[in-house]
Amino acid sequence: MPELRQDPATKQWVIIATERAKRPEDYSIDSEQVEHPDYSESCPFCPGNEAMTPPEEFAYRTNGTEADTEGWWVRVIPNKFAALVPDGDLGRIKENGFFRRMSGVGKHEVVIESPIHNATIETMDLRQIEEILLIYRDGFSKLSQDRRFQFVTIFRNHGKLAGTSLIHPHSQMIATPIVPLHIRHRLEEAMRYYDDNGECVFCGMLAEELEIQKRVVLETEDFVAFEPFASSAPFETWIMPKKHAATYGSISIDDAKKFAAVLSRIMKRIYIDLSDPDYNYMIHTAPFKDANENWYHWFIQIVPRLTMIAGFELGSRVFINTTPPEAAAEFLRQGI
Repeated sequence: MPELRQDPATKQWVIIATERAKRPEDYSIDSEQVEHPDYSESCPFCPGNEAMTPPEEFAYRTNGTEADTEGWWVRVIPNKFAALVPDGDLGRIKENGFFRRMSGVGKHEVVIESPIHNATIETMDLRQIEEILLIYRDGFSKLSQDRRFQFVTIFRNHGKLAGTSLIHPHSQMIATPIVPLHIRHRLEEAMRYYDDNGECVFCGMLAEELEIQKRVVLETEDFVAFEPFASSAPFETWIMPKKHAATYGSISIDDAKKFAAVLSRIMKRIYIDLSDPDYNYMIHTAPFKDANENWYHWFIQIVPRLTMIAGFELGSRVFINTTPPEAAAEFLRQGI
């Protein structure tokens, strides 16, 4: 029988559609893999093509090499087709006394994750993944110092269904002068839970998952990867630090490396077991001003794009998941 499940952190309901359930192995499809070269002279993200991109913001590079030249191993640049731009007025404007608008001020950056054109985070060596997570931390810190911005979204799109068009491995960071409404809702629910219970709802969720164990995919001394109880999509996976921290910007170098080890193992399992699916991942973190609060807890959410969102989901905002998270966790655990 189908189930309605509620996310304790957001109060959002999802449907676990057991009547049309798919077995985890049903998502593994033998599809023809396109071979890509390790360098493309037409790719703006490949080394030697730095002049094709806007001037870099910062990079991890070999000592003695100059900005916008070869010699980098992770590079951050402004998005050439930015959703928001760094210059403009933050004033709110009312149109016809009713509608509200403001200039599209923000910062939209691209993290070029590797000099190798056909690399992928699912198969990169651990050291490179560590560098990516550390440059996220440094980018977060730089963006948080701009008082015009309240929030940053760090995300990765992989594959056409996830919204990417360039093969070269990259992710993005967008700083905004507002906190998006669904993030505010998540924050308000977290504050309400803390006021009622005296603890972080995410810490409580993590404790329950560790006690039950049936949705846990991987546990280390410092991080837990699990399929959330109210998963909105098949194989939706969260990785959460055991130690409470509201913001990703506070992660230490040592913890970033431990996080990289868990992320690497989980992404490899998704890549192998689900035949390299399209996916999005997002780092959920508190707004800059709430960096030290006790009621929020950062985590990364990985959402494989295995099903399509249709009219019911768009109309109700209630997502239908055709694979119970318990079955997804059991399937992924087999390869860990």
